[in-house]
Amino acid sequence: QVQLVESGGGSVQAGGALRLSCAASTFTVSRYSMAWFRQTPGEEREGVALIETGGDTRYADSVKGRFTISKDNANDTLYLQMVSLKPEDTAMYYCAAGFIGGALETWRYKYWGQGTQVTVSS
Repeated sequence: QVQLVESGGGSVQAGGALRLSCAASTFTVSRYSMAWFRQTPGEEREGVALIETGGDTRYADSVKGRFTISKDNANDTLYLQMVSLKPEDTAMYYCAAGFIGGALETWRYKYWGQGTQVTVSS
């Protein structure tokens, strides 16, 4: 059974940084398109960043220049480095994996983690 486990969330002040990790078990991240999404209560899940099998990346406009997605194929781990955090970045962050990829749309990703909370205070 595919399992994704996020970690690294927490509470920071505006301008701070966090690095999220997503550990994959029973599959190799190199074979999948991987992505980070986030969601706040009452809102739809929003795509943040994706990384394709070949390493190409794509970001939501709201995080460009501040967030960096990467993966460690040897350790089957996905990362999201977040700097210059803003209060509007506060959300539950989810990692996802799928064979379709190509865009930050939830239907393209089959496997999802349980999420890690990020809270940014002003």
